[in-house]
Amino acid sequence: MSIRLLIADDQALVRAGFRKILESEPGLEVVAEAEDGLAAVDAAARSRPDLVLMDIRMPRLDGIAATQRIVERAADRLRVLMLTTYGLDEYVYEALRAGASGFLLKDVPPEQLVAAVKVVAAGEALLDPSVTRTVIEEFVRRAPSQRKRGTELDELTERELEVLQLLTRGHSNAEIARTLVVSDATVKTHVAHVLMKLGVRDRVQAVIYAYESGLIQPGGQVPAT
Repeated sequence: MSIRLLIADDQALVRAGFRKILESEPGLEVVAEAEDGLAAVDAAARSRPDLVLMDIRMPRLDGIAATQRIVERAADRLRVLMLTTYGLDEYVYEALRAGASGFLLKDVPPEQLVAAVKVVAAGEALLDPSVTRTVIEEFVRRAPSQRKRGTELDELTERELEVLQLLTRGHSNAEIARTLVVSDATVKTHVAHVLMKLGVRDRVQAVIYAYESGLIQPGGQVPAT
C-alpha cells in the first residue's frame, strides 16, 4: 500500500520540489498540498494522509497549532514530520510537544527526505535522534521546575523502563534487541506496552515524557532513586 502524503508549506517552490522527489519513489503518493496552517488542517481532514510534511512558520495558522489540531482530530496512524530551516529552531520543541513525530531540515538530500518519510510513517524509530535529543534537553534544561515524575512511570516494569531509557538514546528496535539480548518481536511488544502505559502516541512523545517526568536528566543521566 502507498504512503499517502500531505505537503504543507507556504512556498510553492518548496512544495513542488518535495512533490517531485517524493512521487518519484514507488510507494509514496502526494494526495494534497497546503499553503498555510488552516489549509493544512482542512486538507488533512479531506485527504486523510498517513503523514503530513509540515512547515513550522506559515501564515494564518503556524505549523505548531496546525499540528495540534490535526493530531487531535486524526486517527493514531497519522504522523506529522515538521520541516525547519535550522536544526535548533526555537519552535521545534513546541512542535514535538504538539504531537509531531520528528523534524527534518528543508535542505536535506532527496534520499534522506524519502528515508525520513518512510521511517516516520512506519513509526519505527526517532528521526535524527541526536538532534531531537539535543532540542529536548535544551528546553527541559531551561525549565527544570516544570519537571515532575509522572505516576504512569510506576506502571512500567523494570524491563519496560530499560526500553524507555534506550529509546531516549535514539535506539532502534534492532539496537535495543541487541543490547538486551532479546528478539525484535519482544522489543516491539515492550515498546507498545510503554506507549500504552504512558498514554503517548509514538516514540518521540515517549522520549519527551521521559525528560519532562525527570526519568532522564539533561545529559542522558538517570537520576538516583
